[in-house]
Amino acid sequence: MNPTVVIVGAGFGGLRVARALRRSPVQVILLDRNNYHLFQPLLYQVATAGLEPEQIAKPVRAILRGQQNFDFRMAEVTGADLAARRLETSAGPIPYDYLVLAPGGETNFFGLDAVARHGLGLKDIGDAVSIRNHVLTCFEQAMLEPDPERRRARLTFVVVGGGPTGVEMAGALSELIQLVLVKDYPRLNIKDVRVLLLEATDRLLGTMPERLREAAGRTLWRKHIEVRFGATVADFDGVRVRLKSGEIVPAHTVIWAAGVKAATLNTRLGLPAGRQGRIVVEPTLQVPDRPEVYVVGDAAYLEVDGAPLPMVAPVALQMAQTVARNIARATRGAPPEPFRYRDPGTLATIGRNAAVAHLYGLQFTGFPAWVMWLVVHIIQLIGFRNKLFVLLNWAWDYFFYERAVRLITRD
Repeated sequence: MNPTVVIVGAGFGGLRVARALRRSPVQVILLDRNNYHLFQPLLYQVATAGLEPEQIAKPVRAILRGQQNFDFRMAEVTGADLAARRLETSAGPIPYDYLVLAPGGETNFFGLDAVARHGLGLKDIGDAVSIRNHVLTCFEQAMLEPDPERRRARLTFVVVGGGPTGVEMAGALSELIQLVLVKDYPRLNIKDVRVLLLEATDRLLGTMPERLREAAGRTLWRKHIEVRFGATVADFDGVRVRLKSGEIVPAHTVIWAAGVKAATLNTRLGLPAGRQGRIVVEPTLQVPDRPEVYVVGDAAYLEVDGAPLPMVAPVALQMAQTVARNIARATRGAPPEPFRYRDPGTLATIGRNAAVAHLYGLQFTGFPAWVMWLVVHIIQLIGFRNKLFVLLNWAWDYFFYERAVRLITRD
């Protein structure tokens, strides 16, 4: 009987492991609490009314329909008996020979409970739709607000975090307002609208070269985004933001893109964790003293040259390939091989015709970087239908200055 490989999480890492084991003599069981794989890099476009959720997600069963050694179970992991090699789930216990943990990450509010209650994270479809509903509702409420100060507070949108997610979110939100909503709400004074991007350090896109960081900053200013450096959020009660400096910003919206941590599943498994709740792994991506347990993606803590690997999709995808090879090697009695990360670089778009790209040592800005960003994301999307509909939506938005999904929906 072939050994059973149980994979937890249908994100980039988990899905890649399952696919890479399609020809191996194993039985693959993939678990996730959702029945779909989500292309997270485009979540912010759902949040800013550019795309529908189903255009960046696809059912796992449809993706791996033709894989003979594959089974999917929609369930939530509640614990594990590592000694007995048994995973406890909401669908009952599942025994395994090899366990791959790829539960991904979640928003890190750094202990700011009030911000967690009143702010808006961006990690799943529900988060993105909530942001879209909230932004559009703020405009509807502003139309009915007679008090100018309260109206300005409703039309002040604070994005926290100057990494790629924050920069892309701020740029897309500004374009939604400046190019689309200004036509939907002609009676509102556009000067009442503010988009603020708050960064606690002294730089945007900290992993990029200085020339690209400066280019991104100039582009954000041209798009009417107020960039604040050294601005650390201390509190948010739903109507005002308090900074660590003591400054108060009246605002009804805080979109939190300032941090990520490993999914809380890690704490339920009793495995040793490093920074951000990530599970410490060997260079082979195995858990110490548990060689049958592998960890990939955001959940894995592995240092290279004294620094932990970043919590980004390329790391998860490359880790997944190494784990799949090591499991295949284990079934043959061969020793595992260590993981070696090859950094492809970073891309960030700041809206129409504007992006920065640092790929394989080369630097691009402006329109060439934007085209490169479009091509990379279209290629990486799963499913021809999704690629086609996303491309059509982008073309419609580009030529007609329109966002197709300006709907306020209810859960």
